[in-house]
Amino acid sequence: MLQRTRFAVQPLRAYSASPVDTKRKLKDGPSFADFVSSSSIEEAVSKYEGKLKLEKGDRRLRLPPWLKKEQVLPSENKGVARMKKQLSGLKLATVCQEARCPNLGECWGGSEDTLSTATILLMGDTCTRGCRFCSVKTARKPPPLDPMEPENTAKAVKSWNVDYIVLTSVDRDDIEDGGASHLHKTVQLMKKERPELLIECLLPDFAGREESIDMMALSGLDVYAHNMETVERLTPWVRDPRAKYAQSLKGLLRAKTTNPKVITKTSLMLGLGEEDEQV
Repeated sequence: MLQRTRFAVQPLRAYSASPVDTKRKLKDGPSFADFVSSSSIEEAVSKYEGKLKLEKGDRRLRLPPWLKKEQVLPSENKGVARMKKQLSGLKLATVCQEARCPNLGECWGGSEDTLSTATILLMGDTCTRGCRFCSVKTARKPPPLDPMEPENTAKAVKSWNVDYIVLTSVDRDDIEDGGASHLHKTVQLMKKERPELLIECLLPDFAGREESIDMMALSGLDVYAHNMETVERLTPWVRDPRAKYAQSLKGLLRAKTTNPKVITKTSLMLGLGEEDEQV
């Protein structure tokens, strides 16, 4: 998943004052207006001069300028160099690199107002599934899990001055529990190091295994996230055949039923051919 389950360290400026306030805002959720700088949504849309909808006769739409980023090299940015050295030293993979994210330089480099951020891909850099939108490597049987990864992840997060973390992973259908026990241990170690830290886990569907879903829902995480990725009609075309729309919905419901206090979350990609009423 281009955002495929990943471990993200995010600088939440408005949330940093209080973990309690952060959790409340997470539960309420943002609106679309929170993501635009204009005074109204209509104004923001009208300002974009490119075409937003494919018309008859068009072969493709031009990519908007914010999707075209020049790669920032470590030699050009101290923040990028520092982050790369730390992650490499701890043998942690990042979805930033594996999914070829165009925002790597912006996030890793940070600025005067924001912390450097990274999105760490847990359970290795190779996925057992092959969703069409994702650039992460795939294999039927990826390398074994690194037993030191949970400890190294907790160590890395402890050194970062953040109060909200997002963990993610590749799918590991080759492992009996889908890697749930490995992810569970990671959350536990992070909470041990930083009890006040808010943790979001962007998780796979665990092939519908209820015991794995329950394990993660009760792991100590604050947000249980699993991306539906797209609308039901497009799911067979966009996602790996093993990723079922109903299975994903059932997994989110199971997590909420197992732990009513946990916040459940999902996301959709837009622009794949979905219709407004389907969204």
